[in-house]
Amino acid sequence: MASMRKLLWWVLVLLMECASFHLCIHGEPQVPCYFIFGDSLVDSGNNNNLQTLAKVNYHPYGMDFPAGPTGRFYNGLTPADIIAEHLGFEHYIPPFATASGGEILQGLNYASGSSGIRNETGRNWGANINLNKQIENHRNITSQIAGMLGRKESAYEHLNKCLYSVVTGSNDYMNNYFMPQFYDTSGKYSPEQYADVLTEQYSQQLRTLYLLGARKVSIQGLLTIGCTPNATHTYERKGTICVDSMNNAAYIFNQRLKSLINKLNHDLSDAKFVFVNIFDIPLTNTYAPGLNIEISGCCEVDINGLCIHNKAVCQDRILSSFWDGFHPSEAVNNIIAAITYTVVLPLLYEPQ
Repeated sequence: MASMRKLLWWVLVLLMECASFHLCIHGEPQVPCYFIFGDSLVDSGNNNNLQTLAKVNYHPYGMDFPAGPTGRFYNGLTPADIIAEHLGFEHYIPPFATASGGEILQGLNYASGSSGIRNETGRNWGANINLNKQIENHRNITSQIAGMLGRKESAYEHLNKCLYSVVTGSNDYMNNYFMPQFYDTSGKYSPEQYADVLTEQYSQQLRTLYLLGARKVSIQGLLTIGCTPNATHTYERKGTICVDSMNNAAYIFNQRLKSLINKLNHDLSDAKFVFVNIFDIPLTNTYAPGLNIEISGCCEVDINGLCIHNKAVCQDRILSSFWDGFHPSEAVNNIIAAITYTVVLPLLYEPQ
């Protein structure tokens, strides 16, 4: 309960900050468009028609979302949904899979559950849209935008003003490096080497986004992936609440990612890349070593860690850190969104 009180305190403080700095405004959006890339932490339905176990267009997912189950991996809003509200958009950014017509001018959500930086990541679940393919999809969309606006230069002027959010990397560990039964990366690389390999590929992907017009880019670091219910029930914890080896790997990756962002800002001086640190969000009370404390989500999960169809869920969802075996609750998503918005706010007013 101590950790949940701390969690709720974070929500209160950040929402007060949001109000005091007029972050939660309505009217004209603060940017003309918002593009989202990543994994299930921000997927809003792109996996619904894929041959994969990593799709959640069924109850109890979406039980607190106005439209019900949409393919979001939560009970309610994703962090990207909440950020879109803060930015002043009247509607949530549509998924690439179903978007059409003029709505693409306000941005798209390309994110895909189980995907990662590496092409093979998450294939143990089935099909997904990896980050390289998401960027290729965006390349096609930029061509469509150019057609709508009449010329390529007009499209790039438009795209330069947009906000881009990239949320990926978790599955490159949870559904790759820490699954030696499916992938050989942990046998080939130490955690330090793997972080180097990932950030080298990530660098090329982010530079491609830059070439496609991205100038205001938010890059989210990893959470404490070793504290997810799935991790704590699957891997040996050696007397601790969380799986320290997973959290240490995530920490190493985050440090490499910070260095990468500094280099991108140096090399691409007309753009601005910012790091969103969510590693310190208190998902559990980790200061009780030796206690047999179980970390659980709000719903009853199947063998894969996702909610079982139509099963009852906890009533106090606002007090839960996790929704299912992998994904935070909407309460935590509010913290992630508030932190992200506070970090990206200066980008919104930089001249282009």
